Amino acid sequence: MTNRWLFNLKERHLRSERPGVFAVCSAHPVVLETAMERASAADQLLLVEATANQVNQFGGYSGMTPEAFVGYLHHLARRTGLPTERVLIGADHLGPHLWRAVPTDEAMVRTRDLLRHCVAAGFDKIHLDTGAPCASDPGPPLPLETAARRAAELCATAEEVARTLRPHAPPLYVIGNETPPPGGGLEADGDVTVTDPGQLDQALDAFERAFGRLGLAEAWQRVLAVVVQPGVEFGDRQVAAFQPEAAAALSAAHARLPDIMTYEVHATDYQTPEALRRLIEGHFTILKVGPCLTFALRRTLYALAAIEAALPDTDAPSHLIDVMERVMLDHPDHWQSHLRSKREDRYDLRHYSLRDRIRYYWSFPDAQEAVARLLGNLRRPIPDELLKAHLSDLFPLIQAQGLHGDPMGMVKLSVRQALDGYVDACWR
Repeated sequence: MTNRWLFNLKERHLRSERPGVFAVCSAHPVVLETAMERASAADQLLLVEATANQVNQFGGYSGMTPEAFVGYLHHLARRTGLPTERVLIGADHLGPHLWRAVPTDEAMVRTRDLLRHCVAAGFDKIHLDTGAPCASDPGPPLPLETAARRAAELCATAEEVARTLRPHAPPLYVIGNETPPPGGGLEADGDVTVTDPGQLDQALDAFERAFGRLGLAEAWQRVLAVVVQPGVEFGDRQVAAFQPEAAAALSAAHARLPDIMTYEVHATDYQTPEALRRLIEGHFTILKVGPCLTFALRRTLYALAAIEAALPDTDAPSHLIDVMERVMLDHPDHWQSHLRSKREDRYDLRHYSLRDRIRYYWSFPDAQEAVARLLGNLRRPIPDELLKAHLSDLFPLIQAQGLHGDPMGMVKLSVRQALDGYVDACWR
């Protein structure tokens, strides 16, 4: 089994003080390259995940099918010196949620098709996200038994493909019916409900029975994790910080999980390094991270745009921020229904929300051209005073590493800083 490293994750975790794994949920090449460089330098494996709306059989918002995404990751790995066998690939939120606006039967047909593509492409880890109702369902909420049955049906499809195409490397699975929405779901009241251990026991019993009815007992032993909520989440402007005491009962319930199963936590973005360490110590072993990495990238690109505007001899400035505003206004699908705010606040949230809806737009041709122009204009020594004014938190490292004329190096430095807490919690 090529994903043996993940298969043994719980065993390693219980043997040591705080071993865990973080999953980089992003398709941005700079974010991925930076994470791969960290993994290569630390002699570690890297787990990368794509959501079903990001990568699917129709291309998703990234424009990539599962097969193309695997090829893309392997290309970036070779470019950064990370052996491709040290890149583990997961499918996140794979379920009818993406097609919830159509009747259930149609949504499940599309989901099974996507699942076949992911398994055939070699994805190591599949998150079976079946908790969201579709157009023909009476919910929300969707009944637990229905969610469990649909997860088992999807698992059966994956197992059928794996038996034919990769019998020696079947996928690992993630289940759970308390999965938060992708990209940050904290509402204005800031309330986050920690998973109740009793309800978790009921859910696991329902999922195990559903798997058993379809003859999936062996696949059940490859359920790597169950998604739980230990009290971490983020929204447009605020973060719910991890409180270990509030999750103490859930942490203790980890001892009752069967086989290789451990806890997976979504929306860990913007947690402090100390909180990430405490999460791992509390048996929340798989931490998902994404928007905070592209948020760090955006913040540094915008700071560089301010530096570019302050330099007197830039013949063809990038006007990056104006370009990004125009691209977002021309293509509002990725932010319009997600920004819960008054109309006058929307400019601010389009660009600066912690949900980082702008991450969907960096691959647009106009955005790519503006970023390339910005970086080209700043490939020269930048005065210290400008760097101190606009990149004060990065300036000591910029100075120490001699990055005064390397704007891409500064961008990667900001992403590395955002990753530091995860590296410290999981790799050291």
